[in-house]
Amino acid sequence: MDTIHQEEDHPLIPSSSDQTLHLNREQQQPEESNLISKTWVESKKLWLVAGPSIFSRVAMFSMTVITQAFAGHLGDLNLAAISFVTTVIISITFGFLLGMASALETLCGQAYGAKQYHKLGIYMQRSWIILFFCSIVLLPLFIFAAPILKLIGQPANVADQTGLVAVWLIPFHLSFPFQFTLQRFLQSQLKTVVIVWVSGVALAVHVLVSWVFVYKLRVGIVGTAITLDFSWWLSVLGLFVYAVCGGCPLSWTGFSAQAFLGLWDFFKLSLASGIMLLLENFYYRILIIVSGYLHNTEIAIDALSICISIFVWESMIPLGFLAGTGLPTRAMKDQTPFEAWGSEAGLEGVLGVGFGGAGVERGGNPL
Repeated sequence: MDTIHQEEDHPLIPSSSDQTLHLNREQQQPEESNLISKTWVESKKLWLVAGPSIFSRVAMFSMTVITQAFAGHLGDLNLAAISFVTTVIISITFGFLLGMASALETLCGQAYGAKQYHKLGIYMQRSWIILFFCSIVLLPLFIFAAPILKLIGQPANVADQTGLVAVWLIPFHLSFPFQFTLQRFLQSQLKTVVIVWVSGVALAVHVLVSWVFVYKLRVGIVGTAITLDFSWWLSVLGLFVYAVCGGCPLSWTGFSAQAFLGLWDFFKLSLASGIMLLLENFYYRILIIVSGYLHNTEIAIDALSICISIFVWESMIPLGFLAGTGLPTRAMKDQTPFEAWGSEAGLEGVLGVGFGGAGVERGGNPL
């Protein structure tokens, strides 16, 4: 009887449903292991783009932080003035132009994936025209900074000094259209090593020049602002020389009249993302304006601007990481359509690295 019960519990010929369940289990195990391996491959590909992008963004923003640090040795008023310009006024133009430049990233990624390399240079020149025009439109924020600040009730001494610094940082503002577009032009072709080198050299030069101007020449707050202008334009010059002097023979074929075609469509494509990033980048900067109404205005602006600068400094990491997760970048890198497993593996790779980065930041910050 025991033998009969054992045979009933473990039949010699399994049923069709048991066979199907067994086959599904056997197929599921290789798929899971295959997904893990593909996720690891996707993560490595992601860091090839995201790593240099993070370094370049951190390096370029570090120039602003270093300028604030040197300005702090010139007095509380000078630090408040340059902090107000870089944290409030520059954040408006920076966010708007950076958002508009994202349209170029999309178009360049699609053109590179389709192997229409000549279009990349045309798109970049078209973006130069649109973004430079917008930067000219935004110039009144710098020219009339002092009257605007007095109009909203800021102290006269802070408003006048901020207006002086804002005028001398106009070249810094005018470098954004070229800096943002050249970075996306090269990044879409995976020429990220060049961006790293140029950003690193520009940062090193900025530290040296700031030290000479502040401690040796003692040129004051105007000289401190000029060092920031010089360093950003040095970065623009380095990227431009590489792009047009043989570094991109397929994508740069010279200046073209086609860049003036379709400007309105390109502007409409860029405008929405520009406004979106402007609002995301500016809303918490209002705290700087509010701090101007407090007692000890200079110290309040100094302290709050330093805190916001640290926050933005840290935010350069996810912004750079985001550059490696975009569909245009991944599509042009693989030059193949996204399959079901590719999307899942890519998503898991992004989430895995993202949670890992959050864990590192949390470990370094007890809050």
